[in-house]
Amino acid sequence: MSNEALTMRGPVHGTKEAKRVAVGSGVGAVIETYDFIGFGTAAALYFGTAFFPGADPVTGTLASFATLGVGFAARPLGGIIGGHLGDKLGRKPVLVASLILMGLATFAIGLLPTYQQVGLLAPALLVLVRVIQGLAFGAEWGGAILMSYEHAPWRKKGQFTGIVQAGFPVGLLLANLVFLSSVGLGSEWAWRVPFLASIVLVAVGLIIRSKVPESPVFEDVKNKGDIVKSPIVEVIKTDWRNIVRGIGLRIAETAGYAVSVTYMISYLHTNKLADKTETLVALCVAAGIGIFATYFWGKLTDKVGRRPVYVWSTAFAVLFGIPMFMLVNTGLFFLIIATIVVAYAVCQNSLAGAQGAWFPELFQAKTRSSGASLSYQISAMVSGFTPFITTLLFVSMGWMGPALLFSIYGAIGLWAALVTKETWGKRERQFAEEAASKTPQTINA
Repeated sequence: MSNEALTMRGPVHGTKEAKRVAVGSGVGAVIETYDFIGFGTAAALYFGTAFFPGADPVTGTLASFATLGVGFAARPLGGIIGGHLGDKLGRKPVLVASLILMGLATFAIGLLPTYQQVGLLAPALLVLVRVIQGLAFGAEWGGAILMSYEHAPWRKKGQFTGIVQAGFPVGLLLANLVFLSSVGLGSEWAWRVPFLASIVLVAVGLIIRSKVPESPVFEDVKNKGDIVKSPIVEVIKTDWRNIVRGIGLRIAETAGYAVSVTYMISYLHTNKLADKTETLVALCVAAGIGIFATYFWGKLTDKVGRRPVYVWSTAFAVLFGIPMFMLVNTGLFFLIIATIVVAYAVCQNSLAGAQGAWFPELFQAKTRSSGASLSYQISAMVSGFTPFITTLLFVSMGWMGPALLFSIYGAIGLWAALVTKETWGKRERQFAEEAASKTPQTINA
């Protein structure tokens, strides 16, 4: 292993702030997921009638899901901006700025007028704030995950980035708990309160993130004068293959989630398989389990490697698509909960847990923020419009359409995992053990 590779990984035993950085990055992930994913829940349950009341239920759902997709379409641009700034100015400024932008946009959603109040201006404003959300969320992930990765000990990269990735199910749980508790407030306040309440979380997150130190790897790159003039151009020229592979890896996770969770909420409600309360309860159970599952999967990759986890999980997803819909179609509440838990805690969380360490390891330190962000966020466009596409497939093919789409996404991820290099194989793990034994440990990481 070269000296460059050592620099790319950071200190052997990590920094003394490694745990605080991981928790701080994770808290930010919680808040931004609460804000961004909460929109998906509102789009599935409320926005059809609030912003597109003249349409029939299916058309209203399509329109609200299209608005949901706009935010995902904006995420690559946010990833480009955030990745560029992360490689030029540092990871920390991106963390703080993205949280402020996301918080303000989400709070604004809770203040938006409905179609009945201002007509077509209402959905136009909804699209605008959704674009701002997408830009902020696109910039968020790269900074958060790299801060944790680059502060973490070599042998615990998966574990520490798993803490950050676990912030996403925490945000999902909080969002759905708030939506669940607001069901009795009436059709309008039921969706406004969750967005307005998010401003409290944003304030807490800003306090925590302001105390997080800069990445030691970025500081090393800066001190050596290796900062690239145009990181985005550089990474596309030198590492475009890994960007493409990363997109394939990510599609299985994020687009699969869009089918098995985001669309599933609407599917259960529209087909009267579960009411709003039951659906939200199922999501809360899955998210609660997902917090621990994501951390477990990330930690597991430190022991067996990144690729094995991905291969087995995506292979399972390929096989699970049809049984997933057959199980929820029974209308039995316990089977609906079990199905969503498996879809989330196994099919999604395992991939998210592996991505936290795998994606940064695919790119050089000087272009890592740009490369990882591009891979992660370009795939979000597919995910963002998946509920819209899935609804159209259901209209033409019934539940088999969404089921097959889920399996196709799994197959894309399986292919990508097989053609992407293992960055934490047996050789790397053995080298890390030897380096750790030879390097004095001055901190408890």
